[in-house]
Amino acid sequence: MKDFLQFKDVSYFYQTKENEVQALDKVNFSVDEEEFASLVGPSGCGKTTILSLTAGLLEPSSGQILLQGSPIKKNDSRIGYMFQRDHLFEWRSIWQNIKLGLEVQKKNKDEKSLAFADELLRKYDLYNFKNKKPRQLSGGMRQRVALIRTLVLKPALLLLDEPFSALDFQTRLKVCDDVYDIIKQEKKTALLVTHDISEALSMSNKVIILSSRPASTKKIVRLNFSGDTPLKKREAENFGKHFEMIWRNLT
Repeated sequence: MKDFLQFKDVSYFYQTKENEVQALDKVNFSVDEEEFASLVGPSGCGKTTILSLTAGLLEPSSGQILLQGSPIKKNDSRIGYMFQRDHLFEWRSIWQNIKLGLEVQKKNKDEKSLAFADELLRKYDLYNFKNKKPRQLSGGMRQRVALIRTLVLKPALLLLDEPFSALDFQTRLKVCDDVYDIIKQEKKTALLVTHDISEALSMSNKVIILSSRPASTKKIVRLNFSGDTPLKKREAENFGKHFEMIWRNLT
């Protein structure tokens, strides 16, 4: 589906004690179905605000946000959110953590949902760890658990808020490959916020560059690198040229 997610002239203001602040100024972009898009921009420009608006946690001051052609609602079940930290509960097993969303939605006894959770654990090499506690897993494995916990709820759109920022560089490269592979295999549409230009380039079909605050859409870059993993895409001949172009648009 074309224009699976649409931002149409979206502006957002918030109130401080002193005055009203504009965070976004008529932001426009779209993401097609099964596309992986990234948002980059100067620090503090409003990237996370865009994710919060997309998740239905905030409402736009003006403009429209559409998912599958209809407005996004508060606590919209079509949307899954993966945070900077994995937010796994240390006192619960991996299986209990993965079922958390199902419990919230009162689906923890639904046989189809539980079978799907079990299938995802087996498919992505975590089944043997289902009875372990999060502290017994590596950082990369914890992120896979966090992603599977989100996927169990079968969201149409995945929002990724710098999910690799807490990992060391080597682990980060491996987890980028793992998460990218899972999202592609599950045929999900994804929107990633990151400060890392290389990460955005290697994982995305499209990079949306935002201006400084109040953020507007400065440039949209479509990508088609050779390589079937983010790590391989970093070796593409024109990767450096795209990196420099995006970096110049951020300064």
